[in-house]
Amino acid sequence: MTTLIELKDVAKGFKSADGSLRSVLEDVDFTLAKGEIVALLGQSGSGKSTLLRIMAGLIPADAGDVRYRGQPLFGPASGIAMVFQSFALFPWLTVQQNVELGLEAAGVAEAERAERAEKAIELIGLAGFEGALPRELSGGMRQRVGLARALVMQPAVLLMDEAFSALDVLTGERLRNEILELWDGGQMPTQAMLVVSHNIEEAVMMADRVLIFASNPGRVRAELPITLARPRRADSAEVRLLIDEVYRLMTSATPTAGAAEEPAKPHLSDRLPEADVGRMESLLELLVGDPFRGRADLPQLVEESELTDEEVLPLADALNRLGLAQLSGGDLLMTPVGHRYVDGSHEFRRQLFGQQLLEHVPLAAFIRHSLEQEADGELKEEPFLKLLMESMNAAEAERVLRVAIEWARYGEVFEYDFHTGLIHLPEVDEA
Repeated sequence: MTTLIELKDVAKGFKSADGSLRSVLEDVDFTLAKGEIVALLGQSGSGKSTLLRIMAGLIPADAGDVRYRGQPLFGPASGIAMVFQSFALFPWLTVQQNVELGLEAAGVAEAERAERAEKAIELIGLAGFEGALPRELSGGMRQRVGLARALVMQPAVLLMDEAFSALDVLTGERLRNEILELWDGGQMPTQAMLVVSHNIEEAVMMADRVLIFASNPGRVRAELPITLARPRRADSAEVRLLIDEVYRLMTSATPTAGAAEEPAKPHLSDRLPEADVGRMESLLELLVGDPFRGRADLPQLVEESELTDEEVLPLADALNRLGLAQLSGGDLLMTPVGHRYVDGSHEFRRQLFGQQLLEHVPLAAFIRHSLEQEADGELKEEPFLKLLMESMNAAEAERVLRVAIEWARYGEVFEYDFHTGLIHLPEVDEA
């Protein structure tokens, strides 16, 4: 197969607030060949969008080799186009003008611009809306404009960065299916597509290969070839098995993990998942009842909970970290501690949650220990933020500390004053 994009040993880092370099991508090897659709799955903040921007020539890699059609890529290439999650339309321009924008920048003559834009607009189902402004369009229609703006350039490679995630489920599925119909019907001007997604089913329905991206730093940790012919039925046994396998790969400690994965040793700088305590409790209660009775297949859990992959995976990760449940072979299993938690009163739950937090989350235990060394039992948040910023950027450090504080407040491990930014020990009830 003809290789269009090739990456070897690619690395990228950004400076943290304290001036230190934070590694975002490391040792990334990747190829995209003519005639294939590749899906890239990974956690938020793993560097997937950064990788796409390197492939598009929008930002340079710090190290490694990036090639397009065998030639080094040093900037934007005319054969590579990108569709963004946020639509990125100019609100004062009409649909026609937004689609023509790239052609105008490339110096294409006015008559040819108009003709090519009209064809692209018709191709993605927006004929008749050429004179409309973005504010007059639905979210799905605005994303179609973004897609037409990319396709009008007749790119060999189309990069899609969470292109459907800002849309409601039905609109996103409809647009995805229409793109696949155009692709399989040979009507797409593009020769290869790379789709970054959070939606596991979407990746399996679209792709010829699914890549699992690891975090901290970002790198490809597993690959799953998909040989099923399209169109694929989401409820078919073959698709469900592939979805199960992707879940297993995404939740395993290693790509080749067996039935039960050995949990990674926790560290002070672990990036805690964005997991609300109330939702964790709801998931545990769902897990312990029918039809799961303590063991749930993750895809089925997503369906029963009416949450998305992006919402359930961090919750499952958090329950696994806290010892309330265990991730094993793409399933979530209730632990004995989890059973005790669900059976307990509200006060017992808070006490047990705090115990598990101190035992399994080093950051929470470190903050608690630090507070206990202070005469007044309080400290500013800044030292803990600086400590986290040694291994992550400022925004991520703030997010991780916020999660730790939220969990600690529920478990009565420590408290936080939002007005002063002080973290302090819980007040003792003298009664």
